[in-house]
Amino acid sequence: MRILRLVSRLLDYPDEALYRGLPEVTAFLHSQELVDRVREPLLRFVDHFKQYDLLDWQSEYDGLFERGRAVSLHLFEHIHGESRDRGQAMVDLMAEYRAAGLDLAERELPDFLPTYLEFCATQGEQALGWLADVGHVLALVAARLQEKNSPYAELYAVLMSLAEVSVDMEALTQKVRGEEPDDTPEAIDKVWEEEMVTFSANQASTCDQALSRPDARQYRDDSALNWVEADAASTSPAANVTGGQ
Repeated sequence: MRILRLVSRLLDYPDEALYRGLPEVTAFLHSQELVDRVREPLLRFVDHFKQYDLLDWQSEYDGLFERGRAVSLHLFEHIHGESRDRGQAMVDLMAEYRAAGLDLAERELPDFLPTYLEFCATQGEQALGWLADVGHVLALVAARLQEKNSPYAELYAVLMSLAEVSVDMEALTQKVRGEEPDDTPEAIDKVWEEEMVTFSANQASTCDQALSRPDARQYRDDSALNWVEADAASTSPAANVTGGQ
């Protein structure tokens, strides 16, 4: 699904290609037959960051996703935390990726949401089922992003709409408002004090995922395959945003 690939790119670290390609993303969204609940949040997100300098956008991204865990882009952070179950879940998800013919870079974690969305996009009619499987995580992070008044909440709203996730957002919002913030200097210092910090080649953060996009042949639906192949030859700066490799 092209929209999943687009949301994946918008959720990834904002680089020069993405920044320069935003006007073309807008044109792409207007050219597609999309329901308003999908098109409008994406347009609002793009219009918001069109007004930014790239460095300001990158700084906002870092401040949002690299400080604390509440809105982490790593799915299993919200399900398993740092428990041993997270490691096994990673192994199981990686097996699904490999079965689908997807290979990740050495430093790439399988539960990174943009990576997961790229995988979903290869699954044809099963794509939205995979998305629905993490619907409860999407809803939780969406509520937290809304509480922060972050434009990234728009992207999560799109994903929830596509997955047809039914959640009592009002109750979830009330729950989120009662949470202690984890992105304050004091909260971050506490985490560092409680965890042993190790440095290895296998560690990865949000910004160094270096997403390896699937080959065109790995997309199960023909429409996605044709679209990928058509854009693969494009020299447009937005090629990697709206469908290029």
